[in-house]
Amino acid sequence: MPLFSVIIPTCNRNEMLGLCLERLAPGSQTMSALQYQVIVTDDGAGEGAEAYCKTNFPWIFYTHGPKRGPAANRNNGAQKAVGEWLVFTDDDCLPDANWLSAYAEGINLHPECSAFEGAILPNDWNLLKKDMAECPVNTNGECFWSANILVKSKLFHFLNGFNEEFKIPAMEDKEFYERVRNQTNVSFLADASVIHPVRIMSLRGKLKKLPESLQNWYLFEKGKNNFFHIFLKGFRFQATAFIGHLKSKKFKAAFYNATTIIILLPEVLYLKIKNV
Repeated sequence: MPLFSVIIPTCNRNEMLGLCLERLAPGSQTMSALQYQVIVTDDGAGEGAEAYCKTNFPWIFYTHGPKRGPAANRNNGAQKAVGEWLVFTDDDCLPDANWLSAYAEGINLHPECSAFEGAILPNDWNLLKKDMAECPVNTNGECFWSANILVKSKLFHFLNGFNEEFKIPAMEDKEFYERVRNQTNVSFLADASVIHPVRIMSLRGKLKKLPESLQNWYLFEKGKNNFFHIFLKGFRFQATAFIGHLKSKKFKAAFYNATTIIILLPEVLYLKIKNV
């Protein structure tokens, strides 16, 4: 049985997936390839990714995803895993050559931990300063973003994995983190790093996904707060972000925050009535 099963959800991003897999090919990691398997779980349309993987990366385990969102897609990969530990990253990430060895060292140094998170670094720090730039940077821990986490397989299955009610990639990893840290200590390993691309998001695209984003946020909050506190917390966060973006002259991001504030109350009320 290998020590690690590396689980990579993908969806219509073959070129990025290929760059990620090249970093995990036999001989690319400082850890022996016999100590890990790589699973690609594919939520993309058509058969493009399957043919691409089988032609260029025949050493991976490929599986079709359930097409019910990223949480369900990760769970699907975990069901195929045989490793003692599950390592999650994304198809657009570039793992460091020492990525898996650093995790193995962390396991030896912290036997009390059944979960770890690694560093997520942007591929362009200057681009990250631009208006509408996004990248899940994690340099100090306590984020547990699914682009770079490690969980013991037994614990993952005991917790039933990621909550599949989360249909888009937002907050599902934070919700999982809440359940994980109720069961074990979680250690941050700076040397277990991946590079994540910085993207300049479209304002129109973000606004289009705003209702789904608020639903994911509501799902995360509803188990801990009542209706009033959920609204108040969301209002404070968006208002603070709005002011910060105005000061930084990030006017598109500020407009997004203002729009969120305007629809926050009716949307949260709708979700409560709908009993999401």
